Amino acid sequence: MKYWQEVQQLVDLVIAGQSPTRAQGLKILQSKGAEFTAYLAGAHHLKERIFGETVQLCSIINAKSGRCTENCAFCAQSAHHQSSPPVYPLKSFQEILDGARQAQRDGSHCYGIVTSGTRPEKGHEFETILAAIREIRERLAIEPSASLGLLTESLAQDLSDAGCVTYHHNLETARSFFPQICTTHDYQEDVDTVLRAKAAGMKVCCGGILGLGESAEQRVELAEILRELDVDSVPLNFLNPIQGTPMAGQATLSPMDCIRVITMFRFFLPGKPISVCGGREHNLRELQSWIFMAGASGTMIGNYLTTSGRDRATDLQMLVDVEVQAHGC
Repeated sequence: MKYWQEVQQLVDLVIAGQSPTRAQGLKILQSKGAEFTAYLAGAHHLKERIFGETVQLCSIINAKSGRCTENCAFCAQSAHHQSSPPVYPLKSFQEILDGARQAQRDGSHCYGIVTSGTRPEKGHEFETILAAIREIRERLAIEPSASLGLLTESLAQDLSDAGCVTYHHNLETARSFFPQICTTHDYQEDVDTVLRAKAAGMKVCCGGILGLGESAEQRVELAEILRELDVDSVPLNFLNPIQGTPMAGQATLSPMDCIRVITMFRFFLPGKPISVCGGREHNLRELQSWIFMAGASGTMIGNYLTTSGRDRATDLQMLVDVEVQAHGC
């Protein structure tokens, strides 16, 4: 069985520090049966070399929702679409802090403060977020992170100085496909935000959404740019089509295609935390526990921005069933 040898050779090359080629990434995405099982085992091995049998848990709070001026085709919060998301201004300092305490009790070690909109603006809202980050950093064990949109150098430094450990900013998809998803800002602005957050001293959590209609080649392209940017952690989301958005009728990926995607990303990013987040319940269904065998080292628990997640007890039982231990992120 030649593919066993090919996969072993690829694993050895990845461990030696070489990146897979785009053709090798495509081969993973197109593999089936026993050949894919070999890739699955390889990804599992790469994950366990760094992360062992522990997984990372994180949680978010939708701190400001709706009326976003961006036109991202998948997003229920865009003011350009006919969806009906919850709409409210920035939550209070106390509400954000209470969310952090609950996330810590739930077993997460990373808490993301997420707001809708293109970018934060200096003023009362931003100061409230900075104050919450300082309080979380000083009073709680959980690590504060933020996802506030595009950043200037000044905004990034303010967040870092306040104690924001990680800045979350997804590229969403490959550069070559991005104009099909969003036209209200340029892809390079997202890349620049990643670079500014890193330059300010924060870790960067950066990934995307799979199943937007991109090609297999473009899935590999996204993995390549994340490797090139040397992001610190990678969240993989899978499209959950929302009524009223341009993506409402988009067919979702099959559970096995999701598993192949995770496997491919592990080969391209062997030493990075990879978490499976939004859309896993809708796309993976009964194969949710397979994410850890495919190379994921974490997952999000609790609710997402505008959709509900699976209940905490069920997710924690899943970790027990696959013999991994929650360790936080």
